Amino acid sequence: MITVHHLENSRSQRIVWLLEELGVDYQIEHYQRDPATMLAPDSLKRLHPLGKSPLITDDEMGSVAIAESGAIIETLLARFDPDRHLSPALDSPERQDYVFWLHHAEASGMPPLVMRLIFSRLGKPPVPALVRPLGRRLASGVEKQYLGPEISRLRDFWEHSLAQRTWFAGDRFSAADIQMSFPVLALSGRGGLAGQPNLTAFLDRCRSREAYQRAIARGGELTLG
Repeated sequence: MITVHHLENSRSQRIVWLLEELGVDYQIEHYQRDPATMLAPDSLKRLHPLGKSPLITDDEMGSVAIAESGAIIETLLARFDPDRHLSPALDSPERQDYVFWLHHAEASGMPPLVMRLIFSRLGKPPVPALVRPLGRRLASGVEKQYLGPEISRLRDFWEHSLAQRTWFAGDRFSAADIQMSFPVLALSGRGGLAGQPNLTAFLDRCRSREAYQRAIARGGELTLG
Protein backbone atom coordinates (compact mmCIF):
# COMPACT_ATOMS: atom_id res chain seq x y z
CA MET A 1 0.00 0.00 0.00
CA ILE A 2 1.29 3.44 -0.95
CA THR A 3 1.09 6.13 1.71
CA VAL A 4 1.09 9.79 0.74
CA HIS A 5 2.51 11.86 3.58
CA HIS A 6 0.39 14.86 2.86
CA LEU A 7 1.14 18.27 4.33
CA GLU A 8 -1.88 20.55 4.37
CA ASN A 9 -2.04 23.14 1.61
CA SER A 10 1.03 21.88 -0.16
CA ARG A 11 2.41 20.44 -3.37
CA SER A 12 1.66 16.93 -2.16
CA GLN A 13 -1.91 17.53 -3.37
CA ARG A 14 -0.55 16.86 -6.85
CA ILE A 15 0.55 13.37 -5.83
CA VAL A 16 -2.91 12.58 -4.48
CA TRP A 17 -4.35 13.79 -7.79
CA LEU A 18 -1.89 11.67 -9.79
CA LEU A 19 -2.80 8.53 -7.83
CA GLU A 20 -6.47 9.22 -8.45
CA GLU A 21 -5.79 9.57 -12.18
CA LEU A 22 -3.88 6.28 -12.12
CA GLY A 23 -6.57 4.49 -10.14
CA VAL A 24 -3.99 3.21 -7.65
CA ASP A 25 -4.98 2.18 -4.15
CA TYR A 26 -3.36 4.43 -1.55
CA GLN A 27 -3.79 5.98 1.86
CA ILE A 28 -3.09 9.45 3.19
CA GLU A 29 -1.33 10.42 6.38
CA HIS A 30 -2.12 14.05 7.12
CA TYR A 31 0.30 16.58 8.62
CA GLN A 32 -0.46 20.09 9.83
CA ARG A 33 1.76 23.13 9.45
CA ASP A 34 3.08 25.02 12.44
CA PRO A 35 0.57 27.90 12.79
CA ALA A 36 3.31 30.41 13.64
CA THR A 37 5.97 29.50 11.08
CA MET A 38 3.81 27.66 8.51
CA LEU A 39 6.60 25.08 8.29
CA ALA A 40 6.12 21.32 8.14
CA PRO A 41 6.16 19.46 11.48
CA ASP A 42 9.31 17.71 12.70
CA SER A 43 7.50 14.38 12.41
CA LEU A 44 8.20 14.41 8.66
CA LYS A 45 11.94 14.31 9.42
CA ARG A 46 11.50 10.80 10.74
CA LEU A 47 10.69 9.79 7.19
CA HIS A 48 13.19 11.91 5.25
CA PRO A 49 16.08 14.13 6.42
CA LEU A 50 14.67 17.19 4.66
CA GLY A 51 11.36 16.86 6.50
CA LYS A 52 9.33 18.23 3.60
CA SER A 53 6.28 17.15 1.64
CA PRO A 54 5.48 15.53 -0.72
CA LEU A 55 6.75 12.18 0.44
CA ILE A 56 5.49 8.72 -0.33
CA THR A 57 6.28 5.37 1.23
CA ASP A 58 5.26 1.94 -0.01
CA ASP A 59 4.91 -1.25 1.99
CA GLU A 60 6.56 -3.12 -0.90
CA MET A 61 9.64 -0.88 -0.67
CA GLY A 62 10.17 -1.19 3.07
CA SER A 63 11.24 1.98 4.87
CA VAL A 64 12.38 3.90 1.77
CA ALA A 65 10.73 7.31 1.43
CA ILE A 66 10.62 8.96 -1.98
CA ALA A 67 10.77 12.76 -1.97
CA GLU A 68 10.41 15.54 -4.57
CA SER A 69 7.36 15.93 -6.78
CA GLY A 70 9.11 15.14 -10.06
CA ALA A 71 10.85 12.06 -8.71
CA ILE A 72 7.62 10.76 -7.18
CA ILE A 73 5.68 11.32 -10.40
CA GLU A 74 8.28 9.56 -12.52
CA THR A 75 8.43 6.64 -10.08
CA LEU A 76 4.65 6.21 -10.01
CA LEU A 77 4.30 6.48 -13.77
CA ALA A 78 7.02 3.88 -14.32
CA ARG A 79 5.22 1.45 -12.02
CA PHE A 80 1.57 2.08 -12.72
CA ASP A 81 1.25 3.60 -16.19
CA PRO A 82 2.93 1.17 -18.62
CA ASP A 83 0.55 2.19 -21.41
CA ARG A 84 1.51 5.86 -20.99
CA HIS A 85 -1.95 7.29 -20.46
CA LEU A 86 -0.34 10.22 -18.60
CA SER A 87 2.86 10.67 -20.59
CA PRO A 88 3.68 10.71 -24.32
CA ALA A 89 5.59 7.82 -25.88
CA LEU A 90 9.36 8.21 -26.03
CA ASP A 91 9.25 8.75 -29.80
CA SER A 92 6.24 11.06 -29.68
CA PRO A 93 6.55 14.65 -30.98
CA GLU A 94 5.05 15.80 -27.69
CA ARG A 95 7.68 14.07 -25.55
CA GLN A 96 10.13 16.97 -25.38
CA ASP A 97 7.43 19.45 -24.37
CA TYR A 98 6.19 16.99 -21.76
CA VAL A 99 9.66 16.61 -20.21
CA PHE A 100 10.18 20.36 -20.25
CA TRP A 101 6.93 21.22 -18.46
CA LEU A 102 7.29 18.34 -16.00
CA HIS A 103 10.52 19.88 -14.73
CA HIS A 104 9.91 23.56 -15.46
CA ALA A 105 7.16 23.69 -12.84
CA GLU A 106 9.60 23.22 -9.95
CA ALA A 107 12.87 24.36 -11.51
CA SER A 108 11.70 27.75 -12.82
CA GLY A 109 8.02 28.17 -12.00
CA MET A 110 7.85 27.80 -8.24
CA PRO A 111 11.03 29.54 -6.93
CA PRO A 112 9.95 33.15 -7.60
CA LEU A 113 6.43 32.40 -6.34
CA VAL A 114 7.86 30.99 -3.10
CA MET A 115 10.19 33.97 -2.80
CA ARG A 116 7.24 36.34 -3.20
CA LEU A 117 5.40 34.51 -0.40
CA ILE A 118 8.42 34.70 1.90
CA PHE A 119 9.09 38.38 1.26
CA SER A 120 5.41 39.22 1.73
CA ARG A 121 5.70 38.03 5.33
CA LEU A 122 8.69 40.19 6.29
CA GLY A 123 6.36 42.90 7.56
CA LYS A 124 4.21 40.54 9.64
CA PRO A 125 4.55 38.38 12.77
CA PRO A 126 6.58 36.42 13.75
CA VAL A 127 9.05 39.02 12.43
CA PRO A 128 9.81 41.32 15.40
CA ALA A 129 7.73 44.50 15.31
CA LEU A 130 10.84 46.71 15.39
CA VAL A 131 12.15 45.42 12.08
CA ARG A 132 8.86 45.00 10.23
CA PRO A 133 9.05 48.45 8.55
CA LEU A 134 12.48 47.54 7.20
CA GLY A 135 11.12 44.17 6.10
CA ARG A 136 8.28 45.83 4.20
CA ARG A 137 10.67 48.20 2.41
CA LEU A 138 12.97 45.33 1.51
CA ALA A 139 10.05 43.25 0.23
CA SER A 140 8.77 46.16 -1.83
CA GLY A 141 12.16 46.68 -3.45
CA VAL A 142 12.64 43.02 -4.30
CA GLU A 143 9.11 42.80 -5.69
CA LYS A 144 9.61 45.86 -7.89
CA GLN A 145 13.10 45.07 -9.14
CA TYR A 146 12.97 41.30 -9.52
CA LEU A 147 9.95 39.26 -8.46
CA GLY A 148 7.25 41.26 -10.21
CA PRO A 149 8.98 41.30 -13.61
CA GLU A 150 10.10 37.67 -13.34
CA ILE A 151 6.66 36.36 -12.40
CA SER A 152 5.05 38.42 -15.14
CA ARG A 153 7.50 36.95 -17.64
CA LEU A 154 6.67 33.42 -16.49
CA ARG A 155 2.92 34.09 -16.55
CA ASP A 156 3.09 35.49 -20.08
CA PHE A 157 5.12 32.49 -21.21
CA TRP A 158 2.58 30.06 -19.74
CA GLU A 159 -0.34 31.99 -21.21
CA HIS A 160 1.23 32.07 -24.67
CA SER A 161 2.14 28.37 -24.49
CA LEU A 162 -1.54 27.47 -24.09
CA ALA A 163 -2.73 29.68 -26.92
CA GLN A 164 -2.80 26.89 -29.52
CA ARG A 165 -3.13 23.79 -27.35
CA THR A 166 -5.44 22.38 -24.71
CA TRP A 167 -2.76 21.14 -22.31
CA PHE A 168 0.85 22.11 -21.72
CA ALA A 169 2.36 19.19 -23.65
CA GLY A 170 -0.24 19.16 -26.41
CA ASP A 171 -3.86 18.23 -26.83
CA ARG A 172 -3.75 15.30 -24.39
CA PHE A 173 -3.78 15.67 -20.61
CA SER A 174 -0.56 14.45 -18.99
CA ALA A 175 1.36 14.40 -15.72
CA ALA A 176 3.02 17.64 -16.87
CA ASP A 177 -0.32 19.36 -16.35
CA ILE A 178 -0.52 17.97 -12.83
CA GLN A 179 2.90 19.46 -12.17
CA MET A 180 2.08 22.82 -13.72
CA SER A 181 -1.23 23.07 -11.90
CA PHE A 182 0.44 24.12 -8.65
CA PRO A 183 2.36 27.20 -9.88
CA VAL A 184 -0.70 28.28 -11.86
CA LEU A 185 -2.89 27.82 -8.79
CA ALA A 186 -0.36 29.72 -6.67
CA LEU A 187 -0.41 32.58 -9.16
CA SER A 188 -4.20 32.53 -9.25
CA GLY A 189 -4.41 32.63 -5.46
CA ARG A 190 -2.78 36.05 -5.44
CA GLY A 191 -4.93 37.45 -8.23
CA GLY A 192 -2.31 36.92 -10.91
CA LEU A 193 -4.55 35.46 -13.61
CA ALA A 194 -6.55 38.59 -14.40
CA GLY A 195 -6.57 38.99 -18.16
CA GLN A 196 -5.11 35.52 -18.72
CA PRO A 197 -7.90 33.56 -20.41
CA ASN A 198 -5.79 30.55 -21.43
CA LEU A 199 -4.45 29.93 -17.92
CA THR A 200 -7.90 30.48 -16.42
CA ALA A 201 -9.38 27.95 -18.84
CA PHE A 202 -6.55 25.53 -18.01
CA LEU A 203 -7.43 25.64 -14.31
CA ASP A 204 -11.10 25.19 -15.12
CA ARG A 205 -10.25 22.07 -17.12
CA CYS A 206 -8.12 20.72 -14.29
CA ARG A 207 -10.82 21.31 -11.70
CA SER A 208 -13.45 19.67 -13.87
CA ARG A 209 -11.60 16.34 -13.96
CA GLU A 210 -13.20 13.72 -11.75
CA ALA A 211 -9.82 12.57 -10.44
CA TYR A 212 -8.99 16.15 -9.37
CA GLN A 213 -12.28 16.42 -7.53
CA ARG A 214 -11.68 13.10 -5.76
CA ALA A 215 -8.19 14.29 -4.80
CA ILE A 216 -9.58 17.47 -3.25
CA ALA A 217 -12.22 15.45 -1.40
CA ARG A 218 -9.55 13.21 0.10
CA GLY A 219 -6.65 15.63 0.52
CA GLY A 220 -8.44 18.89 1.24
CA GLU A 221 -8.96 22.09 -0.70
CA LEU A 222 -5.92 24.17 -1.61
CA THR A 223 -5.73 27.77 -0.41
CA LEU A 224 -2.76 29.48 -2.04
CA GLY A 225 -3.43 33.14 -1.43
